[in-house]
Amino acid sequence: MKFRTEIEIPKSPWQITHDDRIVMLGSCFTDNIGERLEREGFQVTHNPMGPLYNPKSIENVIVRAKLHQTYETNDLLKDPAGIWHCLDFATRYSSADPDELLDNLNADIADLGEKLSQATVTIFTLGTAWYYSYRDGENSRVVGNCHKLPPSCFDRDCLTVSNASCALCNMALGTSENSRILFTVSPIRHVADGLHENQLSKATLLLAVNQAVNDTILSDYVEEVNYFPAYEIMIDDLRDYRFYAADMKHPSDVAIDYIYEKFADTYFSVATKEEARKRLALWKRANHRQITNYK
Repeated sequence: MKFRTEIEIPKSPWQITHDDRIVMLGSCFTDNIGERLEREGFQVTHNPMGPLYNPKSIENVIVRAKLHQTYETNDLLKDPAGIWHCLDFATRYSSADPDELLDNLNADIADLGEKLSQATVTIFTLGTAWYYSYRDGENSRVVGNCHKLPPSCFDRDCLTVSNASCALCNMALGTSENSRILFTVSPIRHVADGLHENQLSKATLLLAVNQAVNDTILSDYVEEVNYFPAYEIMIDDLRDYRFYAADMKHPSDVAIDYIYEKFADTYFSVATKEEARKRLALWKRANHRQITNYK
């Protein structure tokens, strides 16, 4: 008898190897998988400017990096305490010195643009279709992070399937022509949006990814466009609160390891798995902390 629905994922027609240059952008689940790839010796860059959760925010960053658009002072926000913020990225992009902040921003966005142009595999992990726009006079602009500013400064809305799919296509078109694209939907539950709203959001993302994967424009531009079912593995295969962390929103380490195993089974050859095992052993040895007993 079987007491769970284990998802069978076909072996990918293309494989990821240690020679690949991998760029990963998206929700914090991106970092969960990226850290495991790093430990196993893959050439991976994951969320270099912090997590981004909705497709529009990721699209905006990709387009800026692709077109080498630098940040200027009018792209920043100065709060009442005199601190400058870049609302496109994580809260670490805040400073009392706007010139210092701009230097850091432009150096990091230039580095991301270079890595995207060299990537042979680009992985986008989508967290939510809900997004926030900062009210800037009569205009508004989508933000990647609200920097703990008052909620009254922002409008909240949800992308349509069409708008989300368009953003995904633009994201893929902003990568290297030699890159293979992999989309996935984060299994993390955005319960702050509301349980029903979270389900609507995930459904929107799933439909948008399906449209993007089958878009003929993308197939003419990039070598491969695929979808990996991280969300379905968590919701339909594991399907139990024991596989969640204490906050009941994020997957536990056991769940992440299981999803990563499924990922490796799909995209790694036997030889790559063996090489990954060896490099992980070296990583563990290098990071082993000796315990000294003092008497």
